[in-house]
Amino acid sequence: MMIGAIIGDIVGSNYEWDNIKKKTFRFFQKKMFFTDDSVFTLAIAEALVQTDGKLDGLQAQTVQIMQNLGRKYPYAGWGNHQMRWIFSDNPIPYNSLGNGAGMRVASVAYVGNTLEQVLQLSDAVTSVTHNHPEGIKAARAIAGATYLALMTRDKAKIKFFITDTIGYPLQETLDEIRPYYRYDVTAPGSTPQAIQAFLESTSFEDAIRNAISIGGDSDTIAAMTGAIAGAYYGVETGMIEKALTYLTPELINLYERFFERFIR
Repeated sequence: MMIGAIIGDIVGSNYEWDNIKKKTFRFFQKKMFFTDDSVFTLAIAEALVQTDGKLDGLQAQTVQIMQNLGRKYPYAGWGNHQMRWIFSDNPIPYNSLGNGAGMRVASVAYVGNTLEQVLQLSDAVTSVTHNHPEGIKAARAIAGATYLALMTRDKAKIKFFITDTIGYPLQETLDEIRPYYRYDVTAPGSTPQAIQAFLESTSFEDAIRNAISIGGDSDTIAAMTGAIAGAYYGVETGMIEKALTYLTPELINLYERFFERFIR
């Protein structure tokens, strides 16, 4: 479920600048909050609602809604390039290879009817900012893995897609990654790790705990992991309800609009 990415963002927000490097922590805490990951995840979801999931006009709607929401939530944790783009009168792609590409594309997996369509939608909504090949690649990895998690629930097929089609080797386990891993906001430096956190998980909550336990850019890594894990395992109703209490009424409405249109 798309809410998996939002939950990962919220839970990870507590540890982005204070990495925990272990899986034992209280899952939801009072001081947690949503960040730019959730805002743009919901912006893309709304663009898909407004274009009825079609490619025609999707990029223009994505830009408009991302700018509108970004301006409403200027303190959500945007990077410098993204902030300039949000407030630009001429928002053009800025060749980013940052992990913002992968953290926001969960919704396209619920809209495309085939893997090819999902990847086309991913390219469209990603390239409005992250048009660097590594940015496009990371978004495709998360979007495609989320779609396969939803449709096949087969980790072997998901891993093969990531290693064979996308080209991330996934050679290290979390136990091998955890000791040396540091803050890295690049797509190639955080997306494979997020996927590995899902592959080693035993439940949705365990996947989020895996993602946070390696450290680094915890909210974004957990958002990417959560996107795939939410599709694969589903998310308990109580956890969804708790996560929504961290969002504003406007953001909750965007989530509900997407849910009504593409999931229910």
